Amino acid sequence: MPEGPSIILMKESLQPFTGNQVTEASGNAKFEKETLIGQTLREIRTFGKQTYLVLDNTAIRIHLLMFGSYSIDEQTKPDKSLRLSLFFKTGSIYFYTCSVKSVELEFLSTIDWEADIMSDIWNPEKAEKKLKSKPDRMVCDVLMDQDIFSGLGNIIKNEVLFRIGVQPESKIGNLPAKKMKELIAEARNYSFEFLAWKREFVLKKHWLVHTKTICPECGQKLVKKQTGLGKRRSFYCEKDQTLY
Repeated sequence: MPEGPSIILMKESLQPFTGNQVTEASGNAKFEKETLIGQTLREIRTFGKQTYLVLDNTAIRIHLLMFGSYSIDEQTKPDKSLRLSLFFKTGSIYFYTCSVKSVELEFLSTIDWEADIMSDIWNPEKAEKKLKSKPDRMVCDVLMDQDIFSGLGNIIKNEVLFRIGVQPESKIGNLPAKKMKELIAEARNYSFEFLAWKREFVLKKHWLVHTKTICPECGQKLVKKQTGLGKRRSFYCEKDQTLY
């Protein structure tokens, strides 16, 4: 599943279409695409792993899920995979194998935009308050909680926890105050490093533990384990990461 930084890159790719009017819309998403024709794409907003195409009278929510993708100016996948295509005088956009829904514009005002780890209005104090309200949850689960760290995914989770020396099955309530602040700060810091590396096509070269077998610090074999309620893959070092 694409993480927040990758969604920022998708937004940048789609940005040239803002200000243009939809001339044609199709695809197998389950809503009336015809109502989009004649509307202008006013804005593209991202919230974590979701993208909102804001038009005159509605917004289209795109979530790429595990295997979703998009293309510009050329349909690159078969019709059965095509959830939505939008045509403009300047070109076309195609979304495949993803969740595409039409939402009311008023819905946008209900989103906690301050929870978006990549946002200019990201609120670390609010994140800390939410974390403290969940003392019995594992760190690996709260990092993946999109209500707290919207946009953060499994890669960022594993790398952040290695950087701050915390095992994924640690309980939030057991973290020292300093580690709590490190967790919040590093989640955001790493997300922007992820974005920079993704732009340069060198992201995987910078992974320290994600999908790795040996700890880069001590040389000990890393643990690979499905952790937390989400049962997502964790890679960690029992020596260099503390279980709190």
